[in-house]
Amino acid sequence: MRKKRHNYTPEEKVRILKRHLIDRVPISDLCDEYQLQPKVFYDWQKQFFENGTATFTRDQNKEKSADTARIKQLEDKLQRKHEVLSELMEEHINLKKELGEL
Repeated sequence: MRKKRHNYTPEEKVRILKRHLIDRVPISDLCDEYQLQPKVFYDWQKQFFENGTATFTRDQNKEKSADTARIKQLEDKLQRKHEVLSELMEEHINLKKELGEL
């Protein structure tokens, strides 16, 4: 009879790794406690260190997309302003023509 697989959440994985790295709990004890194979633990550790740089890098894509959205919003606002001014100028010129001032 096979054991039921347990899928650990990323938070659980970090907590287990933290216990080893910070609290100095031996890997063998953690593997026994959580019923893990040491290979799985080492894979998690490898992934953690390989992807650790992502934590410290700025998310430039989010900043760029926020700037792009803001620029788009301002361009739309400017376009609406130009349209309104054009209509007002056209009405003003037509009114002057009707009154004979032009």
